[in-house]
Amino acid sequence: MFARGVRDLVKKQWVRIVDELKLSGGLPVPELQRRLGGSYMGIKDQCEALRKRGYLETWRIPRKGIGRPEIMYRLTEKASCLFPDAGGGLSVALLDAARHLFGDTAPERMLLQHFQKLREDWQPKISKAKSLVEKATLLSALREKEGCFGRCKYDPDQGFRIEEYHHPLQPIFDLYPNAIQFELRMMEELLGSKVIRREVPGGRGGPARVDYEVATLGVRAD
Repeated sequence: MFARGVRDLVKKQWVRIVDELKLSGGLPVPELQRRLGGSYMGIKDQCEALRKRGYLETWRIPRKGIGRPEIMYRLTEKASCLFPDAGGGLSVALLDAARHLFGDTAPERMLLQHFQKLREDWQPKISKAKSLVEKATLLSALREKEGCFGRCKYDPDQGFRIEEYHHPLQPIFDLYPNAIQFELRMMEELLGSKVIRREVPGGRGGPARVDYEVATLGVRAD
C-alpha cells in the first residue's frame, strides 16, 4: 500500500489506520484501538486528523442493544490516491496505441510478456522457499512491491489464500480481461500449484476483494 516513499513521509499511525480501514471497509475507534494498540483518544485524534484532511469520513450504525449509534470511520474517494495505479491512463493509452500500430492482439501480447517477465524475475526468489506456504507468502510480498495490497490468510475450512484489496492493473484488467488469466497462469507456475481466483463483492461484511486460493493447501476445488 502507498506509493513508494510515501510511507516514510507520513505518520506511521496514519499508515496503520489507513491499512486497517482498507482491509475492513470501516471500523469504530474501539476496534481500531484493539487492533493497533495505543489509547482510545490517541486513535480518535489520528482519525480526526485524517478526516479533516479529507481521507476519512464517518457514518453511524445503530447498536444492537441500548445506546447511541456507533460512529464508524472509513476511507474516502480521496484516499484512493494513496494506492498505486500503474500509471493508470498512460498505461491504457500506450496499450491502445499499440493496438492501432500493430493490430488488435498487440495489447494482450504485451501484457502476456509483462507477466512472463515477472515470472522470470521472481522465480529465483520464490524457488528458495522451503514450503508452498512460504512460496505463497513470498509471492504476496513481491506483489505488494508492485503496488498490490493484500494479506495472506489461512483457516481450516477455506485453506490458504491471498486476499487482495487493491491491484494497480485493475483499469487494464477491465479493458483486457484475458490479462487476468495471464497473471493467474504466472502465479500457478511460480507456486507449482493450481490457484483459484474468486472475486468477492463488497458489502456490509467489508470491501470488495479478490481471493487467490492455493488449491493444494486445503481449499475447495469447485
